[in-house]
This record gives sequence, C-alpha cells and structure tokens, in this order.
Amino acid sequence: MPKIVDKIQPGKPFYSFEYFPPKTAAGVANLYERVERMGKLEPLFVDITWGAGGSTTDLTLELSSNFQQQFCLETQMHLTCTNISKESVAEALKAAKANGIQNILCLRGDPPKGEEKWTATEGGFNNAVDLVKYIRAEYGDYFGLSVAGYPEGHIDWFKETPEITKEDYWKDMQYLKDKCDAGADCIITQLFYDVDIYLQWVKDCRSVGITVPIIPGIMPINTYGGFDRMVGFCKTKIPKSVREGLDAVKDNDEAVKQFGVQFVTDMCRRLIQEGAPGLHMYSLNLEKATMDILTNLNLLKDTTERRSLPWRARIQQDGATKAAEDVRPIYWANRPRSYMARTLHWDEYPNGRWGDARSPAFGDLTNYHLSEIHIVDEADRKAEWGAELASPADVHAVFGQYVEGKKKRLPWCCGVESETHAMRANLGALNGAGFLTINSQPRVNAAPSEDAVHGWGGPGGHVYQKAYIEFFCAPEQLAKLKGAIGGHASIRYSAVNAKGDYESTAKGGVTAVTWGVFPDREVAQPTVVSEEAFKVWKSEAFGLWNTHWKSLYPAGSASADVIQKIHDSYYLVTIVDNDYISGNIFAPFAAMNIATS
Repeated sequence: MPKIVDKIQPGKPFYSFEYFPPKTAAGVANLYERVERMGKLEPLFVDITWGAGGSTTDLTLELSSNFQQQFCLETQMHLTCTNISKESVAEALKAAKANGIQNILCLRGDPPKGEEKWTATEGGFNNAVDLVKYIRAEYGDYFGLSVAGYPEGHIDWFKETPEITKEDYWKDMQYLKDKCDAGADCIITQLFYDVDIYLQWVKDCRSVGITVPIIPGIMPINTYGGFDRMVGFCKTKIPKSVREGLDAVKDNDEAVKQFGVQFVTDMCRRLIQEGAPGLHMYSLNLEKATMDILTNLNLLKDTTERRSLPWRARIQQDGATKAAEDVRPIYWANRPRSYMARTLHWDEYPNGRWGDARSPAFGDLTNYHLSEIHIVDEADRKAEWGAELASPADVHAVFGQYVEGKKKRLPWCCGVESETHAMRANLGALNGAGFLTINSQPRVNAAPSEDAVHGWGGPGGHVYQKAYIEFFCAPEQLAKLKGAIGGHASIRYSAVNAKGDYESTAKGGVTAVTWGVFPDREVAQPTVVSEEAFKVWKSEAFGLWNTHWKSLYPAGSASADVIQKIHDSYYLVTIVDNDYISGNIFAPFAAMNIATS
C-alpha cells in the first residue's frame, strides 16, 4: 500500500516527518544521517519540501528518490506552482514515478523571494486545484495526492488585518473542498497551536462535504526566536497561557525547549483523543524535540510491531511484477544504502534460501558505493579517527572508542545498535586485542516478536538469531583464532584478504542467521551469511579503508602508511555460532586470554 491514504488505519495514530532541502553539502550529509536514524522509528511516511519557484528542484528530487529507494521510507514529495511551467511539472512527476514515489503534496506555493503577491507563471498553473486536476488527468490514481489545509485561513485572506473574516473563512473552506473534489485524497494542515480552532475547523470541513483524512501539522518549539518569527510570519494564533509561559523563559534556551516539548505534547495528546488520525511533525531537520514529544505520547513503543523484517524492505510500487524482497546478507547491515544501490536493478530479489537469483557482481563497485550517498566532512572524520597515526595500535584504539560510544562513526558503520549494547564490553576487549569489529549480533532464542530490542515481523511471533561477529585482524591473530575455534564445534568462520585469498570452515553456501516464526505464516529467514555475498562485500569493506580513512592523510605520510598496511595485510573475518540456545561466541577469544565474559 504505497499511498498514504491507504496506510491510515482508524484508531491507530501514526506519525510522519517533514524535512527541507539543506543549503550546504554538509547539511545534506547531516540530514541523510538524521533521516536514517529517524526512519528506524517506522514513520508512516516522510516528506520533503519544494523550494519556492523550483529553487530546490534537483535536490528535492534527489532527496525524495533516496529516501524512497535507499532508505525504503514511503516518501511524499512536495510540488508547487510558483515560477514553474507545466513542462517542468511534467518532468518532475515523470522522475518521481521512475523513482518509485507515489505520493505528492500539491501546493500553490508562496510568492518568490522579494515579491509580495503571488502570480501564475505563463503556461503554468493558477493554483493547487489546477495542479491536482492535471496530475489526475495525466496519471489517474497512480499518485496519492495531499493538499494543504489552513485551520485559521490562508494568510492571503488577511494580510492587512489581524484575522480572517467569516465570509473569507468560508471562501477558503470552499477552495479546500474544490481541491478535494479535483482528486486530492488527504489534507495536511498548516501549523497551529490552538486545538479548539483546529477541532472547529475540522467540523466545518465535514459540514461542507470534505470527507478525506485530515492530518494535523505539528511544529515543535525549538527556540523562542524561531517560534516568534514563524508564528509572526504565518499570523498563527497563540493561546495566552502559551505566550506568557514562553515569554517568562525566553532568555533560557533549555527552559524554552522544555516548555515547548511539554506544551506540544499536551496539545498532541488532546488531538489524538479527539480523533486525529496521526501527527505530521514539521521537524525543521531537527530531531530531539520531535523524539521527546513522541516519547511522551508513548507512540514509539510499538515500533517493533510495525517492523515487518529486521531491515527496511524495499517499497513495492503499484503494478510491480517483481516479488517482494524477503532476505538479505548480513554484511551490509550497517550500510544498507550501498546494498540497495548495488541491487537496485536486479530482475528479481533472492528469496527463501538466497540461491534463486544470484547476481555475480551485486552491481559494479563504484565510488558511489564506497562513499554511500554522502561522505562526512573530512575535518570531522580526522577529528574522529586521528589527525596522525603512529601505528596500528592507534587504529585499534579508535575502534574500541567507537564500541564504547565515544566515537560517532567508522567507515563501515554509524552508531552502535541497541542490541549491541549487551555485547559492548566483550567487543571492546576484542578491539583492544586487535580484532577490529564492524558488525555483530547476539544470539536470541525465541524472543517475542514485540520485543523492544530484537522484535520484528508483527505481534504474536517469536524471533531467533545466531550470534555473529565480523572484524578485521592481522594474519597472526587469525592463525591463533583458528586454533582456538577448533575446540568449539558449533562455531564457523570465514576469512578473506584484500587480494581475495579465502578460507572457511562453513559447510554450505548459505546459512540463516536470523529467522522468525509467526502465526499463519511460513518460517521467515530474512538475514543470511553467504560465501558469494561475502566475497562481494569484501571489496567494498577493504575499499573503505582507503576512500574514507587513508585519504585523510598526505600521500606517503606515516599515517597513510599505517592504513595501507592494514588494508594490505589484514583479513576480513566473520564468525557464526550455530548454537543459538546456549552458545558463547566469545569462548574462543577467552581461550586466547582475551578478557571476555
């Protein structure tokens, strides 16, 4: 169900997030990281704004396409009538469909910067009604179409007066009905802070025959100045108690945030109690206030129940002939966007046991995959990983600090997953001993599918995992580990170096490492280890040493030589413990006198 209107379920309040295209490359990089984190909260959809007059056309399309295809988030793209021709709109819609986007927010748009009055572009559209009619005429029901609603009336009606007149209020209401009659199937409102005004407006909408879902747009209060400017620009009505409360703490940024979070939480709670289908959060590309509000509302507790698989599956377009994706190799767990890009054009996705649709190359390995969608700023990476490196021990220390949460990212991963927290001490010991971990999961035996950490697949099931660790290590460390593994019949290892020298004790091409059992369904095996996939992954994994880390230092420098030595000599190793009931994947390391529990 790719259309927003089809995903809304009565009595099940949802949330969605809105973002805008940043103005700088660093801002875009930060937004991608933020959206990836917030996407794990399973929003019903995300949307991305369209700059006035098409000023962000290319970036809006890029962000929308990547959110949809690489992040597997249902994405709604804004489209406005300001300074844009019918031909440009046609191209934007064509690109949206080609990238799997099936939801459009149709807007007239604001006047171009520096102009007071909105005027139609020659050969363009006069308003959102025209835009909705055009899309329906050209694409039928392919797109889900949302439009904007204004509980206090559109500001064009009362630019010169404090508020809208009763007559103009009903004219604005009729215009909203015209948008719905033209083919819009959802309404998202302008920000507001007076719930009573919103509730009366919804009643008025219903009284004139508007029947589509109405989603309230929620703007968190992050700073006093930002709040004051926004409500001043929109002429938004503010309850007296809110204005007084904010004025009392306006010089204390933290107090403003606390007040804002509590007020907006109370406001949202009442909206949900009064029957609002969900909350559309105007994030302003920020994260904390939105997360605090949703946490206070207890809306994040069912995240795992909405997660159909341990990873975000591709979104199936209407009319798609390709079978739904239901299995992936574990190696790209921390780099899903690269995996998505490299398998985007497969004729069909591997299914069941991974053997039916093997691709020999997973797409060509390019700088795109090595850099992913963005590369974090060079200065930030150097601050994270060391301005200078004297020996591999300096690199080992960086890995250890990452596992401890003292570093934000490594070239292979960004942020330690919650299920890894219980393994942190042991992983820290491994990194200290020269086993540089980049991926792992604990064993899980019949955890409820609703479990807050391990759950997926919907309610009523049980999920399982084999313990798994992936790391780089020196040849001499691998030799010692092989000797230690010999005494543990349930543990298998695979190892490969940059040159492609490969060895493994695994007996068979594919092994499931995550599976689930659910009512009325076959056993699901969504995550596997595979010899073929591992050999493909190794080129990407080793490539990141040079593209992300070695490139920070001058050619021929001691620091660059340290990274090159690791790249050339270390092995990439995976270990799987097939005893998911009582196994201990760290036992071989303990036998090597590495302090694990």
